[in-house]
Amino acid sequence: MSSINVPAISSGSDRLAGKVIWHELLTDTPAETERFYAQLLGWEFRSLPNANFNYRMIFNEGRPIGGLIDQTQLATSADISQWVSLLSVYDIAAATDAVASGGGTVYTPPTSLGDRGDIAVVADNQGVLFALLQTRTGDPADGGDIRPGDFLWDELWAEDASAAAAFYERLAPLSVSSTELDAEDTRVDYRVLSSQGQRRFGIRTNPVAELPSLWLQYLRITDKAALEELVSRVESLGGKVLLPVTERPSQGHMAIITGPSGAGIGLQTWDDKNTSRGGDA
Repeated sequence: MSSINVPAISSGSDRLAGKVIWHELLTDTPAETERFYAQLLGWEFRSLPNANFNYRMIFNEGRPIGGLIDQTQLATSADISQWVSLLSVYDIAAATDAVASGGGTVYTPPTSLGDRGDIAVVADNQGVLFALLQTRTGDPADGGDIRPGDFLWDELWAEDASAAAAFYERLAPLSVSSTELDAEDTRVDYRVLSSQGQRRFGIRTNPVAELPSLWLQYLRITDKAALEELVSRVESLGGKVLLPVTERPSQGHMAIITGPSGAGIGLQTWDDKNTSRGGDA
């Protein structure tokens, strides 16, 4: 079996363990999904030169932001179409052991992706799929600009938010801070996990009883008008609107949509002065 070599995601030399540094889209409708995001957000999808494996790179305004994997070529009959967040770790073997001992599941043990580094596909103690990545050279630096259509924030909707936060603290040097946010007639207990002095992702109790625990990724949209225009085109392009444009508890507006395969993603407004920080609910 030939080895897999995937390009590094950054030219940086420092690892930022605890940071979500990449996103992969598993889809059982790859052609329709590519067309959907190309027409909705202007993304480009490119095959790797001389690649003999199932992978396409996603570009936004010429910069790589993620990858696409054709689920129909994987050894599973289940529909696992979803966005997957990749968490940076210093030591992937130790982090994978921490997943198993913390009540999670290891689906794929540490595996080399060549220049990209070593990856392990796992699930947390709530059963939510994600991946660990120990990059070969380093992670994307903090403080870069986040353009419209880039990933802005990652959020775990967990059945037990406290237990989930404790689980992720085992994997990387993450600290947890809690706050309460107003959401309609309720108060949301929101946890922010940070490392290296930067906010990395959020955890909240799953607000939708009918949904299993899940990771929700958010893309940056410039303002409410742009968000409303995008959402108005989702269904005609083959997607669905799960949550229409809604005011967020902290600031701005958001919506949740799916592409043709049913993989959900959030769209969130975020103004220019905040775009190097990332958002939260």
